[in-house]
Amino acid sequence: MLGSRRSRRRLTTALAGFGLLLTGAAVQVGSGTAAHAATPHRILFDNAHAETAGNADWIISTSQPDPLGQDSSPSSETDWTGALSSWGVALQKTGDYSLKTLPSGSSLSYGGSSSTDLSNFDTLVLPEPNTKFTTAEKTAIMNFVKNGGGLFMISDHTGADRNNDGYDAVQILNDLMTNNSVDSTDPFGFSIDSLDISSGYPAAISDSTDPVLHGSFGTVTKSLIADGTTATLKPSDNSSVKGLVYRSGYSGNTGAFFLTSTFGSGRVAFWGDSSPIDDGTGQSGNTLYDGWNDSGATNAALALNATAWLAGSGTSGGGGGGGGGGTGTCTAAQLLGNNGFESGNSTWSASSGVITNSTGEPAHAGSYYAWLDGYGTATTDTLSQSVSIPSGCSKATLSFYLHVDTAETSTSTAYDTLKVQVLGSSGTVLGTLATYSNLNAASGYTQRSFDLSSYAGQTVTLKFTGTEGAQYQTSFVVDDTALNVG
Repeated sequence: MLGSRRSRRRLTTALAGFGLLLTGAAVQVGSGTAAHAATPHRILFDNAHAETAGNADWIISTSQPDPLGQDSSPSSETDWTGALSSWGVALQKTGDYSLKTLPSGSSLSYGGSSSTDLSNFDTLVLPEPNTKFTTAEKTAIMNFVKNGGGLFMISDHTGADRNNDGYDAVQILNDLMTNNSVDSTDPFGFSIDSLDISSGYPAAISDSTDPVLHGSFGTVTKSLIADGTTATLKPSDNSSVKGLVYRSGYSGNTGAFFLTSTFGSGRVAFWGDSSPIDDGTGQSGNTLYDGWNDSGATNAALALNATAWLAGSGTSGGGGGGGGGGTGTCTAAQLLGNNGFESGNSTWSASSGVITNSTGEPAHAGSYYAWLDGYGTATTDTLSQSVSIPSGCSKATLSFYLHVDTAETSTSTAYDTLKVQVLGSSGTVLGTLATYSNLNAASGYTQRSFDLSSYAGQTVTLKFTGTEGAQYQTSFVVDDTALNVG
């Protein structure tokens, strides 16, 4: 059976490469309808709280709520109009995201019937709001995050009251965290400082396992501050809060320019200035600056990696944290069984034929590896293993080598996907670490790594799910996995 399966994969790739059509083969099945991408991550950018007041233009497009109305296939930042268009276009081009804007005059809601209700999204971006959230809006935001949503809060310096209503983003975001009906007891574990820091290049901490600093969009080294502020961390209130980028001369709990945290089942990110997300282009009449492409910083990678991280769910309870410290002891070890697949079908749970020593694809090392999908027809393959991460471990890093090859020709649409997820004991998805697709195809293997320290003290299941559409093969090949703790 394996030989037949692998032969069909190779045949599909070869025929697709020559553009041949075979009736009844895995290439061009039935009516020839293209395979559909998996459900994308749904991001809502807020523009209902004076985000374009004054010189600000914090929108991804003037077409709202749907930026695709301006250009359905943007290739450059000027295809959409707004100072955040580079951010939006970069996400759109991956094929993994569905982007919308909450238009001016609207209100944030959660659990309603509106198409822009937060229940229809995975992440909410608040790019320097300049009007206060109503009581109902604050309840909606907090419950959205508590139930698994991602929240990206971007501030500016104190006194940046762009619409002259008496409130700036520092006050508005602090009010959200301290004056809401869901949890006002420092739910995210930080407060925003009332500062106006004129300039600088805050530096990233050294942590090669952090998915925001070292993600699929690149490595973060520095950010840009051009009249912004910082935050004070309070890990005693929420131990999951983590400073990632710091103002020069600061570390630990003070001077955090970029940070992450969790609340309930959701994730939170905070950035102390809107200058890094400004791409210098927007509506006429605004004075904008290109912080997105600043040569002294890596702002694009920071924004995009953080968006990808927020699209997953957090794991710790609000105010309780899940930062990986915990109690107990930890012995440095590699926890996965049969981590290189050389023992064949043991330890892992996998779809038939996934763990193989076929010569149809090369192993990274040894003879065996895991081969998900590659049929060129509608297929779902899975690979999973349950593992207990000791509560005393402050570091837990999942790594694996991934090779993707495909017969798809699109450079913009993810027809076939591989999700890497963490599941709880009941099978609930606790977090999606990454989603790869035919757009990640490349020669050879690339090592991928993710920080799982927030799952310390839990027994979780690591799961790879490959979903292939009905046309053209994509093979997701995994080898030499590891879960190293210490």
